[in-house]
Amino acid sequence: MEIMEIIKDSFLFPSKNLGTFSIYVVLSVLVATFTFGGIFSYLLGFIGSEYILIGGLTLVFAMLIGWVMSGYEISIIKSGIDLDDEVPEFKWWDNFITGFLNFIVAIVYFIIPAFIVGVVGYLININDKLMAVAQEISSLYPNIFLTSSPDIAFEALSQAIIELIVPLAILIIVALIVFVIFLFLQSMAEARLANTGSLSEALNIFEAAKDIKRIGVRKVIIVILLVFVIIGVIGMVTSVIFNYVPTLSILSIIISPYLVFFAQRATGLLYSDIA
Repeated sequence: MEIMEIIKDSFLFPSKNLGTFSIYVVLSVLVATFTFGGIFSYLLGFIGSEYILIGGLTLVFAMLIGWVMSGYEISIIKSGIDLDDEVPEFKWWDNFITGFLNFIVAIVYFIIPAFIVGVVGYLININDKLMAVAQEISSLYPNIFLTSSPDIAFEALSQAIIELIVPLAILIIVALIVFVIFLFLQSMAEARLANTGSLSEALNIFEAAKDIKRIGVRKVIIVILLVFVIIGVIGMVTSVIFNYVPTLSILSIIISPYLVFFAQRATGLLYSDIA
């Protein structure tokens, strides 16, 4: 499909079955409620241990429902790969299992770039430089008020910050590049999971990279960036509206799921070129 066809089809897709979409919205509200309730219960843990137990259980419920939702999102990708105009129905157990597999995929595709960034940070000695700044900040007060050398204290802190700037900038640039690359790879991994149902296929990073090349690097980048730009613009516009009319913020429980459908459908349609 052409790029604009993908975007148009994906944007209209959630409205094709409002009943199924409503189920997803309800699940989203449940996950948010259980997550908030679990965190709040943990904060009340100092009152009694039963609150910690309640918090743990509610967070587990949130995670289990989240796996169902994640599995359903993979089925949306599958509908795009198959060029199926029908919004898929929920298949609760299948969605749960697929969601668990997608959870593993997300962990792997996060750990690898995090590990790469950690190695780079170690090689450029970023921890020692951060500690040096922290040490100078912690000693700033006594050096200023308990000695007669405030200029020396500020000079030492400035020097530590200067020594940190370049390595920190390098680390941030590397992190951005690596995580963006793996974001694209993860999109292909989810499509591979949707297309094959195989965890090993989804975790095959080299094949995921080849998929990007098969589809066309330019096309993949443009479609995914367009999806992010559209989501970002809608997010900014709605934020402005909600600031002026706070009561309308309730609409976010519909807008956010709609954008999830939109993004997953676009991924599926993109991958349909090579499925």
